[in-house]
Amino acid sequence: ALISAARAAAAARTAAQFGVNTGSVSADFSVAMDRLRRLRAELAENDSIARLSGLGIDVFLGQARFVARDEVEVDGRRLRFTRAIIATGARASVPSIPGLVEAGFLTNESVFSLTVLPVRLVVIGAGPIGCELAQAFRRFGSEVTLVGDGARILPREDPDAAAVLATAFEREGIKTLLNAKVTRVDGQGGSGERRLVIEQRGAEIVLGADAVLVSVGRTPNVDGLDLERAGISSNPQGVIVNDQQRTANRRVFAIGDVASRFKFTHAADAMARLAIQNALFFGRKKASALVIPWATYTEPEVAHVGLTADEAAKRPDVKSFTVELAQNDRALLDGQSEGFTRIHADKRGRILGATMVASHAGEMIGEMSLAMTAGVRLSTLGQTIHPYPTQSECWKKLGDAWSRTRVTPRVRAAFDRFLRWRR
Repeated sequence: ALISAARAAAAARTAAQFGVNTGSVSADFSVAMDRLRRLRAELAENDSIARLSGLGIDVFLGQARFVARDEVEVDGRRLRFTRAIIATGARASVPSIPGLVEAGFLTNESVFSLTVLPVRLVVIGAGPIGCELAQAFRRFGSEVTLVGDGARILPREDPDAAAVLATAFEREGIKTLLNAKVTRVDGQGGSGERRLVIEQRGAEIVLGADAVLVSVGRTPNVDGLDLERAGISSNPQGVIVNDQQRTANRRVFAIGDVASRFKFTHAADAMARLAIQNALFFGRKKASALVIPWATYTEPEVAHVGLTADEAAKRPDVKSFTVELAQNDRALLDGQSEGFTRIHADKRGRILGATMVASHAGEMIGEMSLAMTAGVRLSTLGQTIHPYPTQSECWKKLGDAWSRTRVTPRVRAAFDRFLRWRR
């Protein structure tokens, strides 16, 4: 909801390129946040106690903890089970920066309680959530500085994808400090000013901020579960499970952010389906067989599935194919030619991974997820007819690019002899 409102503001400001004159554009942050909270309340009905109870589910509210290998206690009441699933999720990690807690900070959970737009916002962490919120607040009008401890933003993504987004951030006026570390925060908390001391390449930088947003990863929610009483193992990354999502206690499974490196809602949903089959219906489904895409909802969006560029580069049997959006008619017509599509495939044309950087990449990466799940090869992708003009035609062009590699000099010479004979 926040990103959609910020995109609307950005679209209005750039409408002149299409001959649409909007005049001066201002974004009302409080109205956007009111809309956000209203929509959130409407969506919350899907997970309400009333809905779950109506489906025949017994709901117990309270802190849960294991008291035996087959028993959980909730608020003093003991519940025995034949199967259990741990789905306690994760929370925002808080770095151990001196003065941060005392000065006060926001996370991806508490940031949505804001009613007043911070004039100056410092975002600590250059991963997906940090990048999404940095761009959104900049488009509302905040002065935004993004601090990352790595060499680039979005360190898990294709370096070329990160570079495209970095260019967009620079154009929009987002200040980015990379290879940097916040060493101290001074401030009074509340709505007072904070001073952040940042170390970058041996130099010290001092930034003033009205709000600090922390986005440095997720911490699994295992505290207070007393996992050891049920014979369940865990580590700092969460509950330890096998490929069937089963814990060391064969009666207990764990899914989602508390037990997976894929900390996405759609990944948790896929693992829930897998765990239910394995727990109740003698299934042998494997989490490693799941094809899990992800998307960062910046503009342009960055979406990915399967092998990364770094992983592909280490495999001599894998070849990568790229089509720039500047070669796509629809992207040019829509003023969205920043970005590219890239596929990693083996010599037989099996799709092993893909990355897309485009305004609606999150919508379009699903085609590659389907192709990989179904075992569709690049030759079939090249034969698939896409509507013209659409940005998804890029996938077809990548299939064509792979097909052209099959025309070796020997094959080309054979074609030439055949066609001369036909004449």
